[in-house]
Amino acid sequence: MRILAVDIGTGTQDILLVDSSQPVENAIQLILPSPTLVVAGRIRAATAARQPVALDGTIMGGGPCAWAAEDHLRAGLPVYAAPAAAQTFDDDLERVAAMGVTVVDPADLGRRVAAGAVPIRMRDFDPAAILAALAGFGVDPHVDALCVAVFDHGNAPPGVSDRRFRFDYLAERLAAGGRTNLAAFAFLREAIPADMTRLRAAAGSPQGALADRPLLAMDTGPAAVLGALEDPAVRTAATSPGGALVVNIGNFHTLAFQLAAGQVQGLFEHHTGEVTETQLAGLLARLAAGTLTNAEVFDSQGHGALVLEPTPRAPALCAITGPRRQLLPAAQVPWPLHLAVPHGAMMLTGCFALLRALAHHWAPAEPAIAALLGN
Repeated sequence: MRILAVDIGTGTQDILLVDSSQPVENAIQLILPSPTLVVAGRIRAATAARQPVALDGTIMGGGPCAWAAEDHLRAGLPVYAAPAAAQTFDDDLERVAAMGVTVVDPADLGRRVAAGAVPIRMRDFDPAAILAALAGFGVDPHVDALCVAVFDHGNAPPGVSDRRFRFDYLAERLAAGGRTNLAAFAFLREAIPADMTRLRAAAGSPQGALADRPLLAMDTGPAAVLGALEDPAVRTAATSPGGALVVNIGNFHTLAFQLAAGQVQGLFEHHTGEVTETQLAGLLARLAAGTLTNAEVFDSQGHGALVLEPTPRAPALCAITGPRRQLLPAAQVPWPLHLAVPHGAMMLTGCFALLRALAHHWAPAEPAIAALLGN
């Protein structure tokens, strides 16, 4: 069985193509710029050329591409966007219009392009492009299933903070998994909740023959934690009575889970750019002590915290993954610090989680994935 797994972050998209007839160490692995960085680069090139841009496609990750669009507008240049693409900047199209973006009917974009606007496609997940690139190196482009991870705030109702809505969603999925099954944060295409608009957009992106392949979508934060458990040292600690702290320090978001005896004891999620080394160490210490509050994280511009069992613990280790993991040096924490490296590839942590989640949700994949990753 051949499976393409893509974990899409703010800085990179991490790609794993596995074939169950080969060892996982021989799988094809790529770390490429994230789609939002690619789109940002195209917008900035148009800004430099003093050309309008016409954004088509669907909702995708914001951040860099949104900042580039704002700079384009500040330069006095038009940004035209179809409604689905415009929701990248905000689910509320009135707010998008207030930014200065001209939201137009998709049919009108062609006229804007004909008049000189640069066409730019908005989407997170483009498996056809990945497989076409690999075909240039003689790689068979056939796949039996697709997996994708993206970070989704969700479409919060009017008047509800998207940070609070996001964290309420994490708590609900954790309860759905009985605090032991992180695959509850993943869904087959047809089961993705309606409010998870970015997950749904990514799942709907494959076209042609790929549109008929089984597809699993998962949130990037929990995927990093589930993938870190592929590291034997992390898995052993997380199932012990003392447990483990598992921290994913991404380019844009930091998520920490406290696990003990195989259960989630608590978690918090923050914006990486909003915390210093000392702050992050303090949040982890209070998570381990069972004293961290939701208000402390939310009021400092994070998403929130949830302590399910306020029992002080001395973790057997603090496992770290993610591209910004240098934000937590060993000198800052009182526990053994472990740089998680599942299957020898730290940047593919989320991809390994996608495979595990696919095995849980789609029975035909379970034997192949167990053969690849072990039971």
